[in-house]
Order: sequence, then C-alpha cells, then structure tokens
Amino acid sequence: MIVYGDRRSGNCYKVQLVMSLLHIDHTWRAVDVLQGGTQTPDFLSKNPNAKIPLLEFEDGRCLWESNAIVNYLAQGSDLLPSDAFSLAKVQQWQFFEQYSHEPYIAVARFINKYLGLPEARRAEYEAKQAGGYRALGVMEQQLKLTPYLVGDSLTTADIALFGYTPVAHEGGFDLTEYPAVRAWIERVQQTPHFIAMES
Repeated sequence: MIVYGDRRSGNCYKVQLVMSLLHIDHTWRAVDVLQGGTQTPDFLSKNPNAKIPLLEFEDGRCLWESNAIVNYLAQGSDLLPSDAFSLAKVQQWQFFEQYSHEPYIAVARFINKYLGLPEARRAEYEAKQAGGYRALGVMEQQLKLTPYLVGDSLTTADIALFGYTPVAHEGGFDLTEYPAVRAWIERVQQTPHFIAMES
C-alpha cells in the first residue's frame, strides 16, 4: 500500500499512527499541498477532491478521507469495535471530529503554522478559537467519565481526535483547563508502538 501525505498534517498522522500501532507495511509518498502537490493530474486521478491523506492499494484502488482510511485499516483489530452500538459511537466521535473539532482547531493551526498567521487571515484565525474551545469542552466532559472516548480501550475514535488535539497549541489553544484531555493524551502516548507526529 502507498500512503500519500504530509507528516505534519494531523489527518495524515492518523493514518501513520494506525499503521504503526498495527504494524502495517506501507510506502510513504510525501505530498506538499502548498506547492500544488494535490493538484497534479496524477493525484487528481486518484482523488478528485484534491486532499491528503490518500491510500492507494496494490491493485490501483484508492481510498481517501482520513477516518475512512483508519477504519478500513483497523478492521478486525481491537481499534475498531465489532459491536454495532460501539461502532456507531466510534463513528459519532469521528463525525464530531470532522464537523466540530477539525474545522476550528486544525484550520487555526494551518493558518498559524503553515501560513505564518498572515494579517489577511488573522480575523479568521481568531474566529476559530471559540469553536475549538467548545470542542475541547465536549471531549473533556466525556474523558472525565471514561479513559478513552468510547469506553475503556483505545479505538479509532481516539485516533481521529488525536490527530490535532495534542498540537492544538499550534493553533492558539491552551489545554491547561482541560486536565482530562491532557491525561488522555498521555494515555494514548503510552500505547505500545505509538509514534509522535513530526513537527
């Protein structure tokens, strides 16, 4: 399998982390979004949505969207429950990540870390703060009750939210007031075969 991505991207890191935890062999192909790496005819033929990460199989089939990829890779492992309700809870948190977490925390991080917080996007950056803190508050509530987002064990729900939460400070978010989130980050980091995101 080939993974096309950027090692500094939280969405791409999710895929890297699952592959490390599950010992999945793959080839990594670096893609520079800022240099138009997702706009080439070859890349667009694999993902017309022009985004990373992208997983390409040996037979040429392709899969995109980070949470779809991690769920595919985790099938049959402890990272993805087989029970219908537990699986739905995993997906619940993954939808939460894409609609209530990533659009605020990841975008603020992109504006600051990748673009250098240009004045033209400062208002947008500042507007992301309230939504990001709201998402962290939702996570804090759950993680006060359970060690992981869907109970007592690590799942791809945690992987989805782990993409950008540990680096939220790069988007201007202070995790000091979220002790359960910080404890969860430490638990995930202690998982066997854990790898950190490249800075």
